[in-house]
Amino acid sequence: MLFFINKLAFSSFRVFFFSLLLVSSFHVFDSVSGTFREASTRQKEPNALLKWKASLDNQSQSSLSSWDGNGHCNWTGIICDKSRRVNQLNLSNFGLKGVGNLSRLTYLDLSSNNLPGYIPFEIGKLRSISELHLERNILTGSIPPSIGNLTDLSFLHLQKNMLNGSIPQQIGMLKSLYKLALSDNNLVGSLPPSIGNLSNLSVLRLHSNKISGSIPKEIGMLGPLEVINLSNNSLTGEIPASIGNLTKVYCLYLFANNFHGSIPQQIGEMRSLIDLELSHANLSGLIPASIGNLKKLSYLYLQLNTLSGFIPSSIGNFTNLIELFLHCNKLQGSIPWELGKLLSLDELLLFGNSLSGFIPAEMNNLTSLKAFEVSENFLIGHLPQQVCLGGVLESFTAHDNYFTGPIPKSLKNCTSLCRVRLEHNQLIGNVSEEFGIYPNLDYLDLSGNKLIGELSSKWGQCHNLTSLRISNNNLSGEIPSELGKATQLRVCDLSLNHLTGGIPKELGELKLLLSLMLSDNHLSGSIPPEIGILSSLDHLNLAANNLNGSIPIWLRQCENLLELNLSVNRLSGGIPSEVGSLSFLQILDLSQNFLMGKIPKVVGNLKSLEKLNFSHNKLFGFIPSTFDDMLSVTSVDVSDNQLEGPLPDNKAFREASFEAFRNNKGLRGNITGLEVCSSKLSSNVDRKKNSKIVIATVVPILFTLLLVFVVFGILSSSKRRERNTENTPRVVASDNLFSVCNYDGKMMYKIIVEATEEFDSKYCIGVGGYGSVYKTQLSDGQIVAVKKLHPLPEGGVGDQKAFNSEIRALTEIRHRNILKLHGFCSHPQHLILVYEFLEGGSLEKILRINEQAMEFDWIKRVNVVKGMANAVAYMHHDCSPPIVHRDISSKNILLDSDNEAHVADFGNARLLKPDSSNWTSFRGTFGYIAPELAYTMQVIEKCDVFSFGVVTLETLMGRHPGDMVSFLSSSVSSLTPSFSSSAPFNQLLLKALLDQRLPSPREKIASEVVFVVKLASLCLHATPQSRPSMQQVSQELSTRNPPSVKQFHTITISQLFDSSCYTS
Repeated sequence: MLFFINKLAFSSFRVFFFSLLLVSSFHVFDSVSGTFREASTRQKEPNALLKWKASLDNQSQSSLSSWDGNGHCNWTGIICDKSRRVNQLNLSNFGLKGVGNLSRLTYLDLSSNNLPGYIPFEIGKLRSISELHLERNILTGSIPPSIGNLTDLSFLHLQKNMLNGSIPQQIGMLKSLYKLALSDNNLVGSLPPSIGNLSNLSVLRLHSNKISGSIPKEIGMLGPLEVINLSNNSLTGEIPASIGNLTKVYCLYLFANNFHGSIPQQIGEMRSLIDLELSHANLSGLIPASIGNLKKLSYLYLQLNTLSGFIPSSIGNFTNLIELFLHCNKLQGSIPWELGKLLSLDELLLFGNSLSGFIPAEMNNLTSLKAFEVSENFLIGHLPQQVCLGGVLESFTAHDNYFTGPIPKSLKNCTSLCRVRLEHNQLIGNVSEEFGIYPNLDYLDLSGNKLIGELSSKWGQCHNLTSLRISNNNLSGEIPSELGKATQLRVCDLSLNHLTGGIPKELGELKLLLSLMLSDNHLSGSIPPEIGILSSLDHLNLAANNLNGSIPIWLRQCENLLELNLSVNRLSGGIPSEVGSLSFLQILDLSQNFLMGKIPKVVGNLKSLEKLNFSHNKLFGFIPSTFDDMLSVTSVDVSDNQLEGPLPDNKAFREASFEAFRNNKGLRGNITGLEVCSSKLSSNVDRKKNSKIVIATVVPILFTLLLVFVVFGILSSSKRRERNTENTPRVVASDNLFSVCNYDGKMMYKIIVEATEEFDSKYCIGVGGYGSVYKTQLSDGQIVAVKKLHPLPEGGVGDQKAFNSEIRALTEIRHRNILKLHGFCSHPQHLILVYEFLEGGSLEKILRINEQAMEFDWIKRVNVVKGMANAVAYMHHDCSPPIVHRDISSKNILLDSDNEAHVADFGNARLLKPDSSNWTSFRGTFGYIAPELAYTMQVIEKCDVFSFGVVTLETLMGRHPGDMVSFLSSSVSSLTPSFSSSAPFNQLLLKALLDQRLPSPREKIASEVVFVVKLASLCLHATPQSRPSMQQVSQELSTRNPPSVKQFHTITISQLFDSSCYTS
């Protein structure tokens, strides 16, 4: 009996359900009851159907308008048998919003409706049914075990619902089952071994669930199986060798799981395979040579694993192969020449490996290629000259290798091209001759080669071109004005060449342009006013040219600018006040020009500015006081001008070196090498003002002296009382914890000791740098975390009054991302802190346990980073005095049930020694400590910033970043983010750095992940003063909308600070 509950009409469904049970009982006794009972039953069936129709909403009832009066066998969706009994009910795609009870059906199709509720246990009474279609609804709950009673069932379609729970063992009783489709639900648990009993199963679709555990070896018993899709689950363990028994399978999809081990040799026995997809499945080891037996293969996807060794030459046996994806692995050796035999190949993706040697000449035979991608390897020699011989090539990427020689000749007339990336090689050739007109070309990057020649006017005829990058070559000549006709252009990077002439005004036609990079050329003339029309522009870099004239006031129209670099030119005049209207500006570099005049006050309005460089000009006057409020600035240089007066009261100015201010007229500030600002009163101050100052000073002093005598008397009295209670435990607590219990200090200490059985290890849930933590249930049922601090040396607590004052201040801290400190119990033997208890556990534990880590998706991880930043920013900038944590690590980040981050162990250092700024008895957790602590022994806020950067990387990588910390630290510490090409991590793909237990982030979350990694890298700067403040970090994460990234899977670590990996 099939029974779905509509919440809006539960009572009517209940009546209807029992009426159908009665109908079902008539069917059972048909052979005994005779004709009268048969007629009676036929009459009850339409009545039951009409009752069910009446329970639906008006829209659903109108869909069943034919259900009226007699003749129910002619109603829409109803099929009767010879005795005019309901045999089939098909109401698929009717948009129904509620369904009642029907029984004795052999076929039921209610797919593609909006049916809510759950599958009832009574479904097991439909013993005659052979096809059950409930897919594409909103069903919830678990699959009832009674499903095993449907022994005649051939088709079970429950996909695309919201079912949860595990697949019942009883599924193995459906021995007539031909197709089982449970995909796109929320099913959990492991695959039941009983699935091996489905001896007639041909199609098994369980993909896009949360199924865990290993694939049972019993799957090898399903001889008739033709299609297996277990992709996008959480399967672990090894792929069973028994899978080789499935010789009829032609589609095997196991991608997006978390297996371990290698691809079994037995895969070569599955000779019917046409489509084999094992990508992103955490597979390692070699590609088995036996794979060459799969001669029917058309699609082979093994990308995004850690497969090693050589590409088997036996792959050349796949004469029907259309797509071969081996990218993003650890494959080595050369590309086998046998791949040149795959004449049907459309797409060959080998990028992101460690392949070496030459590209075999046989690759020129692949005339059907639409995508040929071999970037990010160690390949040498020439590119295949006939790569586009077939005229259908769309994507050709070979960047970041060691190719030499010319650009392939066949590219010139390859009008099918959409994407070409050949950057960072040693290619030669003349760009004027090697390229033609490409109507479909979207992206071209030839940067970092040895190309010569002039830019052709033909680039203006590439009307779909969005990115043109030919930087760091030996181009000469002028920028063609026709380039302004490439109206879809978003990025134009022609920097680091030998271009001459002026900047063509026609570039103002590129209304969608985001980035214009023309630096390090020999361009001359003034900046054309037409550039001001480019309102979408966010990066304008014209540095290191011979540009003259003044800085144009029309720049204010480029209101989205993030970077403005006009340095190392011959610009004159003053800095226009219009620069102050560029509110999003982060980098402003006007250095090494001939600028004169005063710095406009409105420049102080640039609240997002991070880097400011006005050095090597002829600016004079004072630095405006409005600069005091430029809190985002981290780097400043105003050297070699004629500036004078005090430096702004701004952290960037206070922490900058003397080199940033040298060779000026008379700058003053607390910087070694500058004149110190005077604090003496002027000698001509009015006498009346002086007398007021004397009165205002003397009177409070007299009052203070009187207050001291009164306080002394009170203290003398209290000291006597303290002597009588010095061995009694004290409690300092917030009211919300102990007001219910109303215990004094002695009683509270006793309760904690009893609840933990004198701090028995079985209650211990963690040991940190300061003490051990115990899960404790108080007498009122409240669960708290009790931290018993490690024994301290003599005087470790410092002044007791200061200690009590400190603990009271900490209990008053209220922040959603800081672990609540309820109170403190003091005893001669123990120091005890009482915190709120969080069930989620530590970040370190979640990342360590695979099951929890796989549930800890990218959105949750980014939110945890944001929560950490908010908490530490609060401690540094909103607490008075500021709290330096000193021990930020993944063990001290706790998560609640909503995965919200809470920073723990804050303020412990101040509690243990409140007056210490050079605290050396404990300096943090190894692997998270800022490098400067090794020689300064001074703990400042920037030490926390460094630790935050490490924990952020750990959150995204799923493990401690290790050597990556020192690499990023040295990389971001240079004046410009230039990464050495020989650095071990330089060409590492960002996605390979991230936690491999999760699928790669996509779309918006991918942009956020890239942004967070970049921000974390800045926190690792080797110089503490150059690290951002936690307030800046928190603001960036909370308010910044990170730029979108293009082709996340190709971004390398070296490109993190390169705008080329971003798009609009």
